[in-house]
Amino acid sequence: MAGYDRIRRRETDVAGGKNGEEEERLRGALLTERKTLFSSQRGTFSTGIAPRKDSKYTSHEEKKFNNGDYLSRVLRVFRPSPNHFLVHLKIIFNKDSRWVPPPSVQSQLTTPISCDRSNERYDFCSLNGPSFLDPTTSTFLVVDSSSSTRQPISEKVRPYPRKWEKDIMSHIKELILTSSGTPISTPCDVWHNAPALVFSAGGYTGNLFHDFNDGFIPLFVTATANSIVSDRNLVLVIANCRNWWLTKYVELLSRFTNYPIINLDNETATHCFPSASVGLISHGYMTIDPTLLPHSETFLNFRTLLEAAYVHGQSPPTARPRLVLVSRSGGVGRVIRNQDEIARAAEETGFEVSIFEPTQYTSLSEAYGLINGSHAMIGVHGAALTHSLFLRPGSVFVQVVPLGIDWLAETCFGKSARDMGLEYMEYKIRVEESSLVEKYKRDDLVLKNPKAVVKEAWLKTKEIYLKDQDVELDLARFGKYLNKAFKKAKRFMDKEA
Repeated sequence: MAGYDRIRRRETDVAGGKNGEEEERLRGALLTERKTLFSSQRGTFSTGIAPRKDSKYTSHEEKKFNNGDYLSRVLRVFRPSPNHFLVHLKIIFNKDSRWVPPPSVQSQLTTPISCDRSNERYDFCSLNGPSFLDPTTSTFLVVDSSSSTRQPISEKVRPYPRKWEKDIMSHIKELILTSSGTPISTPCDVWHNAPALVFSAGGYTGNLFHDFNDGFIPLFVTATANSIVSDRNLVLVIANCRNWWLTKYVELLSRFTNYPIINLDNETATHCFPSASVGLISHGYMTIDPTLLPHSETFLNFRTLLEAAYVHGQSPPTARPRLVLVSRSGGVGRVIRNQDEIARAAEETGFEVSIFEPTQYTSLSEAYGLINGSHAMIGVHGAALTHSLFLRPGSVFVQVVPLGIDWLAETCFGKSARDMGLEYMEYKIRVEESSLVEKYKRDDLVLKNPKAVVKEAWLKTKEIYLKDQDVELDLARFGKYLNKAFKKAKRFMDKEA
């Protein structure tokens, strides 16, 4: 095992690198050691894996198959122990597109499918070996040649991290995961040298908050937990995937993968992967818990990913701090009735004000350019405040909190704002600033004790405090918050200059 010992020593050296140039040199030495080990194992490993000539998505992968990069990249992603390496990577691929582990390691194979269903938010399943996808039946099959007597494993999973909501989950495509003790008779149409990550873009997709809370933040957590984000060596397989959603988020999705995305709803070709993960790991509402990640990644790391996806040049210099006022209109609730007056007050305070009212069709790239280039952002609680993720650390974020939604305001945007290093402020309206005074008497619990009403039922929160309530801000009172926000934003702007 001398070769493995050298690799371990190199990995230790890489972990202790003191600067980028030194780390790059050490990583090169590590890769050389791995390739040396692969060369010595050519009798065991089949590294000259060529995709079928009629395969889709593989023209850019063919060189990687033929030079052994398949194995080196898998090792780099998963960092397995020597035994794990022997168990999972000693795989011979037959010419007829079937695969069988060598007899010498068949007895060492682990459980082909393992599922963690202990979390209240999500199920997460791992396919621990060569995995065959038949998209026409939404089925993944894993070859299990470790035991001819072991009973086949069968699991079903809906890969969306809101499993406590039975109604929503009923609309998420159910995937079937099975194991087989014999080689698969159906040939693969498409070969991949990267593992698959499978999830659903269904559920509440279309609402920006849920797109991030139930989609991209868990995707970041899941990819980061497997150390995949940095080199993007995974294939995204997405169920309930609508074309408009792919178009809207194409820049962000490209930061997770180097390969074309497989839309499980439209795909008909069979695919083969070295392994697969099904589901997304969620740490909670708008949460990235660094204690649960390998390198203690935080929301700042996610913010860096967004910056890479929507990178813009520096905004031109400005004499006044830029403020984005997030607008709502129509019958959606939580509209600022005196928005024009608030905008004028902000201008008089010293801000350069931009009104921003996003829709489902708003370009994320344009939104990022506007908000990333600003120094402050103000808005009433709602999905549009998810754009606060585009603010630079040090920017000012003021969330206007209507009656009855204190918990939502903190959970959805307050905590994440602080985690990103924003100067976060809350403006909690008073009863007289709520439109609910026009509908309820002053001694009604709706106005007198919103916490009691919210505690009774979520439906009342949604119907009364989210949909039925607009706000009219007290100009004198809110003006004090504008002054504080301006001072913080000006300090941030001057520090940048």
